[in-house]
Amino acid sequence: MSDHVLTLKGIRKSFGGVTVLNNVDFCLKRGSVHALVGGNGAGKSTLMKILTGVYFADAGTIAINDEVTEINSYSDARKNGIGIIFQELSLVPTLTVSENIFLNNEIKRGGVLDKKAMNQRTRELINSLGVDINVEEKIENLDVGYCQLIEIAKALSEKSLILVMDEPTASLSDKETEILFRIIRELKSKGVSIVYISHRMNEIFQIADEISVLWNGRIVASQPTGNYTMETLIHYMMGETNEKAMAWKVRTMPVGNQSILDVRNLTLRGKIDDISFSVREGEVVGLAGLMGSGRTEILECIFGKRRYDAGEIRINGDLTRFRSIDQAIKSGIALVPEDRRRQGLVLVHPLKDNVISTNYASVVKNGVIRANLVRQISERAISAFGIKTNGIQTRMLNLSGGNQQKVVIAKWMNIAPKILLMDEPTAGVDIGAKAEIIEIIRQFTSQGNAVVFVSSELSEMMAICDRIIVLSAGKISETFDHAQIHSEEVLQHAIQK
Repeated sequence: MSDHVLTLKGIRKSFGGVTVLNNVDFCLKRGSVHALVGGNGAGKSTLMKILTGVYFADAGTIAINDEVTEINSYSDARKNGIGIIFQELSLVPTLTVSENIFLNNEIKRGGVLDKKAMNQRTRELINSLGVDINVEEKIENLDVGYCQLIEIAKALSEKSLILVMDEPTASLSDKETEILFRIIRELKSKGVSIVYISHRMNEIFQIADEISVLWNGRIVASQPTGNYTMETLIHYMMGETNEKAMAWKVRTMPVGNQSILDVRNLTLRGKIDDISFSVREGEVVGLAGLMGSGRTEILECIFGKRRYDAGEIRINGDLTRFRSIDQAIKSGIALVPEDRRRQGLVLVHPLKDNVISTNYASVVKNGVIRANLVRQISERAISAFGIKTNGIQTRMLNLSGGNQQKVVIAKWMNIAPKILLMDEPTAGVDIGAKAEIIEIIRQFTSQGNAVVFVSSELSEMMAICDRIIVLSAGKISETFDHAQIHSEEVLQHAIQK
């Protein structure tokens, strides 16, 4: 038997003719931590979804302990000793710790749920991790750090020999991260092997034995951690060429002097601390940082989606504190959310319903929706934003990711916003759609409007942002004018500090 508990060979995967994984080889040694890194869209999540049975590979093989096996479902993955700890926790908030641990695998005696046995077994699992959690407490009452540890306990209860950890520290404090790293080292000593996905380079150097880099669907480097420096790892992540899909364009209209949005000393306990910045007419201000740095929370505070603890927000110089999203909309603010499928669209409804969802009042007369006006608005959006669809009756779930995102932007343009807050607006869309969305932003700001732009794609930020604010642990660590950023590496180094 070889040293490898897992071997992926020649894995290929395409969606709609777009190659996402191109002949990927990946090996995981027994009792080791192998980090998988790469930018958004590199193929990390797709590769792990193939490993755990969510997707099927178009070509290639998966071998567990040198035996080629087929994984056609998550159940198949579990039977082969593979567990995954999702970036978005999969726990049920209204159930207790032990009920979550044994969900769909309950202990029964005489056909009746044996809660006592489940609680006892859960205590043993939790204690083996060296933490103290009340196993009868509901998940909704626990901090996210504890929830992450419960996810690990759940995977261990299924006797996982291979654990996939997807951004496990994104929502953890430094203390919780230390606990997680201790647990990972103990799991290694017991022969458990871990695939560790993270954008946090510093922690990868602390915990990983090997690092593989995915770029554009291919493994471009796979070596022991000691063979890398921060500089060489970032170089591999940036890709093999210096060609840019998108480039900075000189503005047709200069940024104005008048401030549209002022944020002062904004504080949200445990999330963001004393954040201050302004956005002027026609300006795009980027918020860069790792997951958990506070980017999304800042946007949600401005939009009235979150109640902040301290600070002030001014729109065109007027002090305001939105108590609801409706108030923000009436003030000319729109938010393109990070998760378009759950927060930005109603997927089972047609395009026309989604496009008018932000401004029903404009198409209603005497309590009746004016179908002709709905059609006109929807067709105008299709034309203006280049939405590829069979028509206004097409359901959103039948559109590609890029076209779905264009509908999200189009529906917000219906309110004629002056400030557009954009959270990962190009996530999960192809390069062509990304370029189109960037161009939409340029057109929007050329009319004197302002944008706050959050993205993990540094090339996009460099292509569109006049200024970039770097966030770390809820605080501003650095601010760059566009002219100060000569390469993506400069920005990546600032983020990783």
